[in-house]
Amino acid sequence: MSGRLPPRPTSADPYLQTRRLTSRDRLLLSWLAEHYLLSTAQVTRALFPSGRSARLRLTLLHRIHAVDRFVDTTAAGSTQYLYALGPLGLRLNRDAYHDPDNPTARPPRSSRDRADRIVGSRKLRHLLGVNDFFTDLLAHARTDPGVRLERWWSEQHATDAYGGAGIQPDGHGVWTVGQATVGFFLEHDNGTEPLGRVLAKLRGYERVTYFGPRYPVLFRVPGPGRERNLLEALTGVASVLPVATAVHDADPAGPVWALAGDPTRRLRLHELPSDHGPYAATNPNRFIHRDPETPDARGDAEPA
Repeated sequence: MSGRLPPRPTSADPYLQTRRLTSRDRLLLSWLAEHYLLSTAQVTRALFPSGRSARLRLTLLHRIHAVDRFVDTTAAGSTQYLYALGPLGLRLNRDAYHDPDNPTARPPRSSRDRADRIVGSRKLRHLLGVNDFFTDLLAHARTDPGVRLERWWSEQHATDAYGGAGIQPDGHGVWTVGQATVGFFLEHDNGTEPLGRVLAKLRGYERVTYFGPRYPVLFRVPGPGRERNLLEALTGVASVLPVATAVHDADPAGPVWALAGDPTRRLRLHELPSDHGPYAATNPNRFIHRDPETPDARGDAEPA
């Protein structure tokens, strides 16, 4: 990609700049529609060969109003940008989720109103933590053609699909390595809830197994102490579905997952037990393998 930026748009046609969008750009905009925001580092890991190429492309997307950006305020001294849909991006993704704190809120009047809701959200740090998990998986998938992140669903998407059982996952994904495919529900834990409340979430996940998939529940916790305490609390807790733990900084695709009941060994994500559930009307979201030639969550390979 050339390092030259386009002139600021002056045409009255709000869609004129769509001709500049690549399939990779459109994939990024679809992620921002569902997952609210991504940091420069997350976009780089998921889609670009270098930080420089990511920053150049993001600057162009900002210039043509496809994305909005604001400085990350979740970490002291951070100067990286966080990106959300801009006016053009919101026009192209009218079914975007609008408010992380209130899923039933009325649609925003503008992309700036939507961005203000995101920046002011009490869930901002949590959203970034969840998106770190999935962009780490996408980065891993970019290095191996036999690896795919088949699904990346946000909290609202997963709740819409499975909330009838009383669950509200922080995310849902389906991960394929070779011939192994594992679905999972993610609980991104920042250590702010009592362990009793954390364990109580398992009742809802067990209700999902009555009609749908039997996916592992992944508890990603802030450190070894929290993980140790959670595994101890899980000892003796009867569960019909797998429960696994790992810490935030660990590579989620790697041998980092400790299964409750057998915490002495660590498994890779694709090694965890998983069942997509019955082919039945009660399981409308059952995962079905797609044609391997179909573009997945990584997007089409494009020059930087």
